[in-house]
Amino acid sequence: MTSVQVTRATVDDVATVAPLFDAYRQFYQHPGDLDGARAFLAERLERGESVIFLARLDDGTPAGFTQLYPIFSSTSMRRAWLLNDLFVAPAARRAGVGRALLERAHVFARETNSKDLMLQTAVDNFPAQRLYESLGWQRDNDFYVYMLAL
Repeated sequence: MTSVQVTRATVDDVATVAPLFDAYRQFYQHPGDLDGARAFLAERLERGESVIFLARLDDGTPAGFTQLYPIFSSTSMRRAWLLNDLFVAPAARRAGVGRALLERAHVFARETNSKDLMLQTAVDNFPAQRLYESLGWQRDNDFYVYMLAL
């Protein structure tokens, strides 16, 4: 059984996270841009605009990451976290990496006294939906999400 270690990434980890982030973007049909990925992640971390958790297999191989952005609820007057990105390298899938990343994000949200965690996923991403629901996430049936492309 493979064990998974999850740590909070720092700017020093950008070179390790960037290839995973670039693969994540390519999964969503964006062209590869490793230099852009490095710059984007470094800027988020340097500015304190996101929190990234990096998963490694027991042999040290980078296996996945999740990136959270802070959001705020005006009605509850509390912070929440948007789990915006979650990616597991294809070779590490079904090894518990996604679960470990989601569990670490959950612990972090509790540690920061947050109202909740929120995420979006494609309506046809059934494996991810099963994982989220197995960890207690609930689909929101009360609100629609609208987007305005700029």
